[in-house]
Amino acid sequence: MQGEGAAGGGTALERTYRESYGRAVATLIRVFGDIDIAEEAVAEAFAVAAQRWPEAGVPPNPGGWIVTTARNKALDRLRRESSRSGREAEAVRMLADAEPPEAGPVPDDRLRLIFTCCHPALAAEAQLALTLRLIAGLQTPEIARAFLVPEATVAQRLVRAKRKIRAAGIPYRVPRDAELPDRLPFVLAVIYLIFNEGYTASAGDDLIRGDLCDEAIRLARLLATLMPDEPEALGLLALLLLTGARRPARTGPGGDLVLLADQDRSRWDRAMIAEGQDLVRACLRRNQPGPYQLQAAVAAVHSDAATAADTDWGQILALYDQLLAVTPTPVVALNRSVALAEVRGPAAALDELGTLSLDGYHLFHATRADLLRRLGRTEEARAAYDAAIARTGNGAERSFLQRRRDSL
Repeated sequence: MQGEGAAGGGTALERTYRESYGRAVATLIRVFGDIDIAEEAVAEAFAVAAQRWPEAGVPPNPGGWIVTTARNKALDRLRRESSRSGREAEAVRMLADAEPPEAGPVPDDRLRLIFTCCHPALAAEAQLALTLRLIAGLQTPEIARAFLVPEATVAQRLVRAKRKIRAAGIPYRVPRDAELPDRLPFVLAVIYLIFNEGYTASAGDDLIRGDLCDEAIRLARLLATLMPDEPEALGLLALLLLTGARRPARTGPGGDLVLLADQDRSRWDRAMIAEGQDLVRACLRRNQPGPYQLQAAVAAVHSDAATAADTDWGQILALYDQLLAVTPTPVVALNRSVALAEVRGPAAALDELGTLSLDGYHLFHATRADLLRRLGRTEEARAAYDAAIARTGNGAERSFLQRRRDSL
């Protein structure tokens, strides 16, 4: 990439941010033991890159350049602040010559950072928000859309979480074996949210952020290796593999959204499907069903169907009934309504939607619009499409919904 011009430098910078932000922040948190120092240093490094790369060219290893530049920026700052002591001062001394080696049962900065963010001393909402910020590099508005809450609420959660980590001296490490089960549900939820943000980006023109999908699958593999006896860890990996296998068919040549029913299934990644189905079968043998295993089972049923018409919607509805029993959330009920429409018709599904409180969620309105369209209630369908369009920040989704509305 050496020698790219101004346009290339900008494109490379955006790509490097998507692919390397989380690794850079996690590396600097390991080294300096301070989230704010790490975030500020990485932000400075990207600011320097924005100035230099368009003229000097993009370095051969952009992610490594960001980490090195951020580390040097952090060191310069710490040297100026001579009053600092403790871990930061030690880091300055150690980094004068070399970076300290990684330590712990899993040599992966990002997985360790997830476990740090998912410490039980932090509120559950703060755990998820902080990890999405540090690992996925999501901004406050994007996290707010993921949680369907105001931006100010997310900003407060992030500030409080960082303050709590610092005040409580929460260690940056994968916890001991005895502590892992209590931390697992939050870690699974974070990896799942990272994947979801990649599979349908909450903002921007592109439907998919492949870097986040790949990172979530990588982290899920690490977690399954760390906790091989946890069925839900295997279930999450299976779910991400089976869902991620559809990525090649999920967009058209121009990046347009292609619904599951309309996808060219020959483009699905069969190796990922085979691995995911093997994991689902392993989970079934354990007979300890949980939310991620049940969702993976739903994805496995979809992957078994050679065409959309071959889908066993009765089995999918039964799986959603089980999932709703263990995870009675409005979003699960919304997803169940899609299967209900296929089994009992759109009117039954529309009745179910009437009981849900998801006005801020664009997929609620999009699902409702589709059901109304199928029932011939055109004016109501247009209004529902308008509501969905107004609530999505993704350009590809917005274009798809607009085309659907215009076709009425």
